[in-house]
Amino acid sequence: MRRYKPFRKMAFVIGCILLQFFLFQTASAQMDWLKSGQELLDSVTTPKNQTSSLTNNEIASGLKDALKVGTETVVGKLGQHDGFNADPAIHIPLPENMQRVKTALEAVGMSAMMEDLELKLNRAAEAATPPAKKLFWNAIEAMTLDDVKEIYNGPDDSATRYFESKMSEPLATEMQPIVEQALSQVGAIQTYDAVMGQYDSIPFLPDVKSNLNSYVVDKGMEGIFHYLAIEEAAIRQNPAKRTTDILQTVFGAK
Repeated sequence: MRRYKPFRKMAFVIGCILLQFFLFQTASAQMDWLKSGQELLDSVTTPKNQTSSLTNNEIASGLKDALKVGTETVVGKLGQHDGFNADPAIHIPLPENMQRVKTALEAVGMSAMMEDLELKLNRAAEAATPPAKKLFWNAIEAMTLDDVKEIYNGPDDSATRYFESKMSEPLATEMQPIVEQALSQVGAIQTYDAVMGQYDSIPFLPDVKSNLNSYVVDKGMEGIFHYLAIEEAAIRQNPAKRTTDILQTVFGAK
C-alpha cells in the first residue's frame, strides 16, 4: 500500500491545480459577462448626443457663448432709456444714508431735488451699461476650463453666480471710470452737489456723505447679474433661445 502514496499525493496536487484553474476561468467569465452587460446597459441608457460625447472645448465654448449671448441681451435691455428707472426689479433707490437728507429737504419743500437725484442715478446706470459689455466679455473669456466643467452641470444660474462671485471685484474696478463719466454726463454730480448745499444750509443737521460712484457701480452690476441669470436659465431650458450652433449642440445635449 505504501507504494501508492506518491501517486495519491500527485493526484491531489493535480486536482487542486485543476480546481483553481476552473475557478479562475469561471470568475474571469463572470467578469467578462458583467462588463459586457454594463456596456450593453450604457449603450441603451446613454443617448449618442449625451454630455459625455461632448469635448471639453465644446462645453467651454457653449457655456461662454451662453454668457455672451445673455450679456448682449441684458445690455440691450438695461442700456436703454428707463432700462433701470422703470423696472421695479432693479430700480436704483437713493443710498440709505441719503434718506436723512431727503427727509430734511422734504420738510422745507425741496423734495423735487431728491427725486431728480434718484432719477439721475438710474440714468447713469443706463448710460454705463452698454460700455460695460466689453468688460463682461473679457471676463467671460478669462474663465478656465476647470471653472467651465464645474458649472456646466450645475443649477440653471450657476454660471452667472460663479461669474458674479469671481468677477465682481475686478469688474467693479473697471466700471468705476465708466460710471463716473456717466454720472457727470447725466448731471447727477451737479444735482448731488446742489442737494448737499441745500442740506448743509439747514442748521443743526449731522454731516452726510455718500459715494455715488461706488453705489451706482454696485447697483448697476446687481441689475445686470439679475437679468443675466434669467437669460442663462432661458438658454438652458428653451431651445428657441439657443441662437448659435454651439449653443444648440451643447445645451441640446443635456
